[in-house]
Amino acid sequence: MTTTEKHEFPMARTCPFAPPSAYEQIREEEPVSRVRLPDGWAWVVSRHEDVRTVLNDRRFSADRQHPDFPALVKGEAASRRPDEERLLIAMDAPEHGPARRAVLGEFTVRRLEALRPRIQEIVDERIDALLAGPRPADLVNALSLPVPSLVICEMLGVPYADHEFFQDLTVKTFRQSTPPEERMAAMGAIQGYMADLIAEKEQNPPDDLLGRQIVKLRAEGTYRRSALVGMGLLLLVAGHETTANMISLSTVAFLRNPEQLALIKADPGNTLNAVEEMLRYFTIIDVASARLCVEDIEVGGQLIRAGEGVLTLGHAANRDPRAFENPDELDVERSARHHVAFGFGPHQCLGQNLARMELQIVFDTLFRRVPTLELAVDVDDLPFKDDANIYGLYRLPVTW
Repeated sequence: MTTTEKHEFPMARTCPFAPPSAYEQIREEEPVSRVRLPDGWAWVVSRHEDVRTVLNDRRFSADRQHPDFPALVKGEAASRRPDEERLLIAMDAPEHGPARRAVLGEFTVRRLEALRPRIQEIVDERIDALLAGPRPADLVNALSLPVPSLVICEMLGVPYADHEFFQDLTVKTFRQSTPPEERMAAMGAIQGYMADLIAEKEQNPPDDLLGRQIVKLRAEGTYRRSALVGMGLLLLVAGHETTANMISLSTVAFLRNPEQLALIKADPGNTLNAVEEMLRYFTIIDVASARLCVEDIEVGGQLIRAGEGVLTLGHAANRDPRAFENPDELDVERSARHHVAFGFGPHQCLGQNLARMELQIVFDTLFRRVPTLELAVDVDDLPFKDDANIYGLYRLPVTW
């Protein structure tokens, strides 16, 4: 196998409903290959089986503060501070396991099911406001962003009145064109906000996720404000941005594929399958699961040496015909639960069941209550987030 650096990363999608055009070539011709990054190079792994191997093997580190960890943005590596508190997504064993288990109980299916009536209430309230407002409306601001933002704010005990503050900073953080110093400042502002909020909760811990963590960790003698700040920041940012984008993109996909929409309208039992298929089809966080090899290992017939960076191409893996029949087709009756849109292995997304529930409730409710929903502009005129590390839409004009 050759090691020629044929491609530059990150790559933009040329079609809003497909991976970057070179992904298929990479996956079929050289599934483990070298690519150029803004400040170096890395391996890319593109087949479904190989992606799962990398994400589930401890010989690949998630430590994003390591100086050799692959950087997708120019200047990012130079801005890293190895001594800074690590977020959960940047921890390795043995540190990662206890930190994840400490909060895992907040995301069990049983606990989340108890939230279902409140999530349904939030969705209904937002659709009430949508229907009472002017047409056309921007579904991003009317529904896609408010639903997951309200849910995660209530779970964490974050005042929803502050949502514009952290949503604006989140957009700046994930935009690829944001200079590293501005990105760090944006994350620092959210971190400072979370630190102040947690300091206030420490005085009299309330019965919300952050308050319960304070009580639990104090009782165990392991409480550190800085660690909880990192956890709270991660949940707040990931908890609204990812699901919001999936709501918007999936709505467009349903409206462009009325025969698929008809399947969930006829039988809501199909909605959970539809959720998995939409997650697979869009794979909005494509190369977020980068890794650093810490011990020589062979993947897909290619030797990767310690100290070399690896990008797992989730979108290429989720369109791999070895794992999914007719992968470029949208099929809501497909069994797609083995996709890697939530990652795989020990770092698989903590809030995946919450996201699934939110998406299921939104899809069933939106298309039942607004059966004549349609796009107010041509698809080609929609402002897709081609410049962001989390794919989605900035606006979604709709009418009914």
